Amino acid sequence: MTLEARGVRWHRGGALVVDGVTLTPAPGSTVGLLGPNGSGKSSLLRLLSGTARPDAGVVTLDGAALGSLPRREVARAVAVVSQHADTDTDIRVRDVVRLGRIPHRGFLGSAGAGDEGAVAAALAHTGLTDKADRLWHTLSGGERQRVQIARALAQEPRELLLDEPTNHLDIRHQLELLALVARLPVTSVIALHDLNLAALFCDEVVVLERGRAVAGGPPREVLTAELIARVYGVRALVGTDERGRLSVLFEPGAPDATS
Repeated sequence: MTLEARGVRWHRGGALVVDGVTLTPAPGSTVGLLGPNGSGKSSLLRLLSGTARPDAGVVTLDGAALGSLPRREVARAVAVVSQHADTDTDIRVRDVVRLGRIPHRGFLGSAGAGDEGAVAAALAHTGLTDKADRLWHTLSGGERQRVQIARALAQEPRELLLDEPTNHLDIRHQLELLALVARLPVTSVIALHDLNLAALFCDEVVVLERGRAVAGGPPREVLTAELIARVYGVRALVGTDERGRLSVLFEPGAPDATS
């Protein structure tokens, strides 16, 4: 079993932001949430993480309604990396990553035997070992994003939810980060803007438009020129590169109204 959403609807500020979405990732798969700004990607991730409850439908973890489970139990299984994370405290990188171990600590909050090993492994996975003693406010935006990924990895989750994790990263680190996520033995749901990155690293994609899921499946089947024109309002050439990988090339100008 894994984290699933079935027919979830959610109003936020009086607006319907998620409208009847069902998401059932295969265990261990990497699923990309695609769609233009305002399509409901971040809102759906909030429902999946349990930070918001749907007005209708249900989110389940191992078959149990997420809202019925203790928060600590959910936190041990589900890790979240949001778009924006900051702190007024001048905290070291290592201590930020240690925050991922809180759900695993005992009643008095004492560190367990495996905590430091999990922190060290998370730092190594994200290439931050040599920055472990750096202070948060000395880091670049991309480095801060990698620290948040490391915190999530230190949590040792089964489910990983990431909201635009590549926003502040250069191309090299975008590729390294998504390759790392795709290799992890977890189920990952990632909100992305870049269709080519989604095609390269996601097993499946779900395309959202105005809160509704309008397409879903393997990227090669979903990311057609017709769908891109309809959902994003842009013209694109969709083909394969010399290695047989899906490639999306955008063209200037809006698509023809008749296409």
